[in-house]
Amino acid sequence: MKLFDVYPLNNITITSAKGARVWDDKGQMYLDMYGGHAVISIGHTHPHWVERIEEQLEKIAFYSNSVVIPQQKELADLLGRVSGKENYQLFLCNSGAEANENALKLASFHTGRRKIIAFKKAFHGRTSLAVAATDNPAIVAPVNQTDAVIFLPFNDVDALRAVFNAQGKDIAAVIVEGIQGVGGINVASDEFLQTIRELCDANGSVYIADSIQCGYGRSGKFYSHDFAGVNADIYSMAKGMGNGFPIGAISIAPHLHPKHGMLGTTFGGNQLACVAALAVLEVIEKEGLIANAEKVGTHLINALKEMPELKNVRGRGLMIGFDLPDSHKELRKVLLNDHFIFTGEAKPNVIRLLPSLGLTETEADEFLSAVRKEILVPVG
Repeated sequence: MKLFDVYPLNNITITSAKGARVWDDKGQMYLDMYGGHAVISIGHTHPHWVERIEEQLEKIAFYSNSVVIPQQKELADLLGRVSGKENYQLFLCNSGAEANENALKLASFHTGRRKIIAFKKAFHGRTSLAVAATDNPAIVAPVNQTDAVIFLPFNDVDALRAVFNAQGKDIAAVIVEGIQGVGGINVASDEFLQTIRELCDANGSVYIADSIQCGYGRSGKFYSHDFAGVNADIYSMAKGMGNGFPIGAISIAPHLHPKHGMLGTTFGGNQLACVAALAVLEVIEKEGLIANAEKVGTHLINALKEMPELKNVRGRGLMIGFDLPDSHKELRKVLLNDHFIFTGEAKPNVIRLLPSLGLTETEADEFLSAVRKEILVPVG
């Protein structure tokens, strides 16, 4: 059997990792400014994370949600405290797509409505409704197509108000990334998020804060939506939640009520996944990683803005993007092949930075030095 060929791959085999570094099978060391797509929140193979998983693995790795799993309550308590949402409720699943799928389903259950507002360049996942709310027709199969989703321009308050004025009582939810990731690191304005909250309140709609990439401290606050000073009804999360161990969740405001059978999952919230997530939050707290993300991210953003060849440097914390001129459109490949630095991308010519929240200024400077060297001459 061969692998189903859906991923364009770099011809690199990573065999070990530590902190912000990874090594390939030839012993070459790389600086990871991509974090495995914003997944590595506390650093590769953090010793506390490894120890917690190993300890749990010796006891029990999995039993289904038909029994009491104390680690779920422990995780809910710690997540509530660290995120500042202690009166919210937690539903655990396995991935970001599942988190958004369940968030949208819950919103529809709560309101009895079917219309969803999403935004241009949004990415919410690849499952049925999550992909329908994703602005990429290439990954929406005919079976996923629906008239239930209304796409509006991102950060356009007037367009949002116009749709609510016309269809407000039909809108089940608004789903929005605080910082669009796949869309190219587009930061939602405070006014935009505040208007979403206002209009959802006025029309009985549910505000879903997609925090899959922009949550878990990456922005310098626990959820990037927190910059706007409003609370969402549902927060979805996944990427950095397990530091590479598959886990996702939605954090649900107290006025949304559960009933048996409403949502469900076989693997979600298993003992091993919960312990991995607990270890992540414990390290974030102990090592002050949210403050570090803000500090090192500011250092990176300020330094990148000093390079006139780079356009529209943007982001918050350690979720950063910038545009490349055509003369340097191959910079990402050059950084990887010549400087052994992983970065992310967005089309057409955007570099995305999504490193561990524990990234040091010294490591950030290593990246900046490589960028400075390459933008002084054409690279492609």
